[in-house]
Amino acid sequence: MKTDTTLTVNGTDYPIEIDPHLSLLKAVRDEIGLTGSKEGCDDSECGACMMLLDGRPVNSCSYLAMQAAGKQVTTVEGLAGGGEVGAMQAEFLQQGGVQCGFCTPGMLVSATALLQRNPSPTEDEVRLGLAGNLCRCTGYAGIVKAVMETAAGHVPELPSPPAHESRPAPHHAG
Repeated sequence: MKTDTTLTVNGTDYPIEIDPHLSLLKAVRDEIGLTGSKEGCDDSECGACMMLLDGRPVNSCSYLAMQAAGKQVTTVEGLAGGGEVGAMQAEFLQQGGVQCGFCTPGMLVSATALLQRNPSPTEDEVRLGLAGNLCRCTGYAGIVKAVMETAAGHVPELPSPPAHESRPAPHHAG
């Protein structure tokens, strides 16, 4: 039996009808259409699905969408305002912190949460802050350097959401 709920994602309300057992990841990707967060392990081990929930990082593959109702969800798409590349994203590119890109959304979300909590982390603190995110390509050096460089020059803040916006429920053919 499906349930009506509203998820607030990146400052926008999305009224959706979902199965109560649907994960936040699947709701955001399949029902809302924001596909930046990735499904890697589907077991809270890899961090590719990381989203911020009221500013705290969560593995959205194992968090129920219904639990997110009434909370602010921020996806990787919400980290840079107006479709512009954010400071951290630019550093990831400049420092070689992106190769295949599969882990990048989760890394960006976790790094943003880290720098919001601790604007001047040590390298060890960055490594600990990213410990829930696995990368098979980069060897982490570029990612850690990107976070350190971002911290040295700019603390990423979540962009202010636009004036509260509501969207009609997505229509699925079917």
